Amino acid sequence: MPVRYHAQYAWLGGDEPVSDVLIEVEAGRFTAVTPAAPVPPDAVRLTGLTLPGFANAHSHAFHRALRGRTHDGRGTFWTWRERMYAVADRLTPDSYLALARATYAEMALAGITCVGEFHYLHHAPGGARYDDPNAMGRALIEAARDAGIRITLLDTLYLTAAPDGTPLVGPQLRFGDGNAEQWAVRVEQLKPEPHAVIGAALHSVRAVPPAAMAQVAARENVPLHVHLSEQRAENEACHAWYGCSPTELLSDAGVLGARSTAVHATHLSDVDRALLGDTDTTVCFCPTTERDLADGIGPARALFDGGSPVALGSDSHAVIDLFEEARALELDERLRTERRGHFTACELLTCATVAGHRALGWTDAGAIAPGQRADLVTVRLDSVRTAGAEPLPAAVFAAGAADVTDVVVDGTVVVRDGRHTRLGDVAPLLAAAIEEVVG
Repeated sequence: MPVRYHAQYAWLGGDEPVSDVLIEVEAGRFTAVTPAAPVPPDAVRLTGLTLPGFANAHSHAFHRALRGRTHDGRGTFWTWRERMYAVADRLTPDSYLALARATYAEMALAGITCVGEFHYLHHAPGGARYDDPNAMGRALIEAARDAGIRITLLDTLYLTAAPDGTPLVGPQLRFGDGNAEQWAVRVEQLKPEPHAVIGAALHSVRAVPPAAMAQVAARENVPLHVHLSEQRAENEACHAWYGCSPTELLSDAGVLGARSTAVHATHLSDVDRALLGDTDTTVCFCPTTERDLADGIGPARALFDGGSPVALGSDSHAVIDLFEEARALELDERLRTERRGHFTACELLTCATVAGHRALGWTDAGAIAPGQRADLVTVRLDSVRTAGAEPLPAAVFAAGAADVTDVVVDGTVVVRDGRHTRLGDVAPLLAAAIEEVVG
């Protein structure tokens, strides 16, 4: 049946929000969007600022178990990685389902209606195959369904531990399929669902040789993601082995392009930035993770101006808050340049909505417009964070996940008055799932 919503304010893609917007939904799609409309008696009132659904373009769901457990002392990405491997080695399909379900429910509460899950935890400890070789991937697809959000499962090829072909060892054995052909055979058994797209990913230039990159890149019409130049050590190893940058290596292998997304892209040369922009390759920044792991600050504005769409992800889930990720693009640029005013609020919201959905293969989502998927996120304008501020700046530069009151995904109410309609209180679910994993 048709449903009508009346938004106090709604962002329809312009520089300013629009007031008193009547939004009509049928069969999971927007059928009409009318500004300056009176409130019909049958309409659901959305008080605050209503936005399109957010797309979290880069997630590792199991990393949620590390929040608040890996922040002590000194170290680097590489020392953090050892603690991440310890968690990875303990997961089973059942425990992964519970952890991912709760993590995706936390995303829903934060206004995320679609997640890109960069999935490489394929097999049992030691690399043994489950009876269903996609048991872990199917757990993620089920978890997203239970949490009420869409998912793009970015099934990841992971073959080596270094560019020189060093074999996988220890917990890494769970990640590997042996070669690109065996990876492809396994992935072919995964089928899209109404809420799930099956995409592909290359873990990184240290984990996938160029010939295998080309094989995966040859798969047409699916989103293709890759970790790129997150660490200087990755660049140095690539130069030492291949004599070029990671971006140049990906370009030579045919990986870059409009359906591709480079995640992080922190340490780039001018040539690298041009290759990404000239090929319309999306770049996904994950600022809360990049600063948590001391990765560095990537050239977001230069990439944006050079032609690369910019998306956002919460990656390791140091926090799950796309408001924070969006404003961090601007605030990190201020730190790097010692100047203000790099991104407008409209540009930052576009990164969190349209660009993220595009990167995940959902080109019919991310805008409140007729024909688009009916995703809505309503943000309070009367909380201690947002009270007294103009609606759009309040959302982008002050609001947080806790200010989300209502979330609609494909026309279905998933969050009402700040509570998950399917799973109820999500915090105990997270606590129980993490206890099961970390003990």
